[in-house]
Amino acid sequence: MPEPPLLPPSALPTASPVKKDRRALRAVLRWTAAVVVFAAVGTAAVTGVIGMERTDVPGLATESDGRWEYPTLTKPVLPSGSPGPFAETNKAGTHHADLRDLVLPAPKGAKPDTVLGGADGWLPTKDFLAEFAPEDDAVDELDQVFTDYGLRHIAARGWTTPDGTRTRIYLLQFNTAVVADEVFSVELTGYGSPRYDLRGIDGTVSRDEDFPVRSELLDIERAAYVESKPYGEEQVRQAYLSAADTLAVVVQSRKGATEAIPFQQTVVLQSQLLD
Repeated sequence: MPEPPLLPPSALPTASPVKKDRRALRAVLRWTAAVVVFAAVGTAAVTGVIGMERTDVPGLATESDGRWEYPTLTKPVLPSGSPGPFAETNKAGTHHADLRDLVLPAPKGAKPDTVLGGADGWLPTKDFLAEFAPEDDAVDELDQVFTDYGLRHIAARGWTTPDGTRTRIYLLQFNTAVVADEVFSVELTGYGSPRYDLRGIDGTVSRDEDFPVRSELLDIERAAYVESKPYGEEQVRQAYLSAADTLAVVVQSRKGATEAIPFQQTVVLQSQLLD
């Protein structure tokens, strides 16, 4: 007997107009895939989203697939008359919603990281830079990068799940989408590995080839990496997302090894909130 669907048909997303930009050639393929893989991508809300369909990832066909139980995700209501970040009329690609309301909430049973709350929900840049290894003046270089590109502010959230996995999510907002995309593509990411090592990395970091390509969203650029064996006491996974005027950084680490499915689930849900 086939497994019942994760979400009722009413929760499935409806297609939005295809953007006439540099991603147009990939629009049909990615949007079709997103309908199959994800739920509730809309302009007003992401309703009842839990994550990827089990059958869309090889070997995932039962309840015990390792995914976390996230609360119902709802996008904040935009100020009256404000376009979405990817609307044709929004030339700067501005997220008009409060960035603090766009950070993915913690899953059920997780212990919040109170430090990442920052003052009034805004995290000082120095606290974000603490994620990076201090060797080779990387922290000072990144600090200058963010100064040069006019980083406006950072919203963040973190938690630890019962299995010991630590998750940290950072949303960095810039003045325009062009600026954020340049920081993403020129300053932080490379094809094979990120340009700067995170703290706690002992092994080789490479592109996460197991991350399902079909899970990509049309408007969101993603670069995901995983620390390969041999690593030290913990393994680190990381992903960078370029979403209009906002750059997201998702980091997961765990003593022993991290699990791929919760990481992929977390990255995809954060992508949907920013879309």
